[in-house]
Amino acid sequence: MRPKRPTILSVERKYEGDRISLRVETAKFDDGPKFDREIVEHPGSVVLVPITDAGTVLLIRQFRQAAGKVLLEASAGTIEPGEAPEVTALRELREEVGQRARKLFLVGGSWVAPGYSTEYSYMFIASELEVAPLPSDDGEDISVEEIEFDDLHRLIAEGEIEDQMSIAALLSAQHVYTKHIKGSENE
Repeated sequence: MRPKRPTILSVERKYEGDRISLRVETAKFDDGPKFDREIVEHPGSVVLVPITDAGTVLLIRQFRQAAGKVLLEASAGTIEPGEAPEVTALRELREEVGQRARKLFLVGGSWVAPGYSTEYSYMFIASELEVAPLPSDDGEDISVEEIEFDDLHRLIAEGEIEDQMSIAALLSAQHVYTKHIKGSENE
């Protein structure tokens, strides 16, 4: 039996921001009680796994205000209005990692937190990199680190990489790269 979809009775807008908004939906299932769901509206994002010609991954380290600490993560960014995910990916790669990719491969995507957010994140592998920096966004202080693919599982297991978008993208990219991209280059 498939889960039922509730009937939306009302929608109240609580907050309109530059990047996110908040709405409260009042809903119910058939004759059940009413319930509220707080939903963060987000335009969507991209997360990138830049892979060097040597087969290493370029990750970034930056302070994340919401987490209250410096995190090691994959480069990511919010899709601007009217912007295609591929365009966002190429821009973020230059702003955060200082590289341009001659090849960009869509690995897939995932809902970031579907229990309360509309954010969908597209995952990309960027390769055939060349130095081509753009200025960082205001409020960003980023350092780039080169990591061996073989170290990713350890860094995740030891809690060095804690960001779920990065974890999903890195594991997906590692699989796609080793099974489909790197393997096809050797044929």
